[in-house]
Amino acid sequence: MSGNIHGGHRTRMKQRYLHQGLDGFSDHEALELLLYYAIPRADVNPLAHRLIDHFGSLHAVLDAEAAELTEVEGVGESTALLLRFVRDMNRRYLLDGQEKRPSLADSAAAGRLFLPYFYGIREERVYAAFLDDELRLLSCRLLFEGGINYAPLSTRKLVEAALREKATCVILAHNHPAGQAIPSVEDREATLQIRSALEAVQIRLLDHIIVAGEEFISMEECGHLRR
Repeated sequence: MSGNIHGGHRTRMKQRYLHQGLDGFSDHEALELLLYYAIPRADVNPLAHRLIDHFGSLHAVLDAEAAELTEVEGVGESTALLLRFVRDMNRRYLLDGQEKRPSLADSAAAGRLFLPYFYGIREERVYAAFLDDELRLLSCRLLFEGGINYAPLSTRKLVEAALREKATCVILAHNHPAGQAIPSVEDREATLQIRSALEAVQIRLLDHIIVAGEEFISMEECGHLRR
């Protein structure tokens, strides 16, 4: 009897979603709908509430690591894997939707390019966009990744990558996972060193984008790359 009750509720929730999308769902109802596919036969409504209560928001639930998720009563390996997969698939979705060779002629275009690369990322990472003479993207590469507040910058590795891509211009980007999109003294010093190294092989460093959450700033626009 209990299985029939849960089955009927699940059917109604799925039909409701098919007819109106997620707009009319509360956060815990949306999470409940997702949990159906990890826990096929049980009332997952209490677990949806428990997860949101534990982490504080739906966003925080989907941003949590698998080990953190399994600390919540009722969350097993399959459930943690599904919840983590949603975040990573969304990141892939955002990246795949980008224009394949966009023009990065201004900082706004560069920021839009880089934001999805840092979606849901907790450790500091450094990316480089390699551009041609027309400022069109040749490739975007992950160069380094570090801890919460540190990623090493190897000037030699960056220069070698730029030469390998036959780039004439480079735009750097890195994130501040636990802070604001404000360049530190170390950010400025490292950027100027990299600019000098790239200039030695006749490659221009156009900008350095710093990302924090859904915000970004341009070091060029802020005047940090001006001589």
